[in-house]
Amino acid sequence: MSQDDVRRALARVAHEILERNRGAQDLVLVGIYTRGVLLANRLATNIANFEGSAVPVGALDISLYRDDLQERSRPVLRPTNIPVAITDKRVVLVDDVLYTGRTIRAAMDALNDFGRPQQVQLAILLDRGHRELPIRADYVGQNIPTAIDEVVKVRMEEMDGVDQVAILRSDGFKNSR
Repeated sequence: MSQDDVRRALARVAHEILERNRGAQDLVLVGIYTRGVLLANRLATNIANFEGSAVPVGALDISLYRDDLQERSRPVLRPTNIPVAITDKRVVLVDDVLYTGRTIRAAMDALNDFGRPQQVQLAILLDRGHRELPIRADYVGQNIPTAIDEVVKVRMEEMDGVDQVAILRSDGFKNSR
């Protein structure tokens, strides 16, 4: 995906969120660290531009909720910041890539510590398939079929200086798809 592809995908997802929820009232976007937070902020900007109203944006650290915690070295903890109460709100979890579903499961567990939303929806930039858990996104920027040994690399301007999505072989070389 090029920079324009990313911009168009996020604009489309923002419109879909507004359509499904009949506007932005009682809506909260919660990004999963790291790139999910950046994407949630961009979606909030798009929603504000389209709807004329601000949507609260939160940042969620799932490090201690992962099911592979014992297999990892000491996790890097980031501050979770959800600026409004989420009880009885429609929460849209935002992440960059949906792969096995384990990150989203951990995010839903973490979210429960902050209240009981009316509904939790999922917005992602890329769905690459290969699910291990029965999790499906409500909003998808793009479906990108991948092989299980490929790596999807999302770069965002705020962190990486460019908006770009690349598929890499596990040996680090870019696939030409």
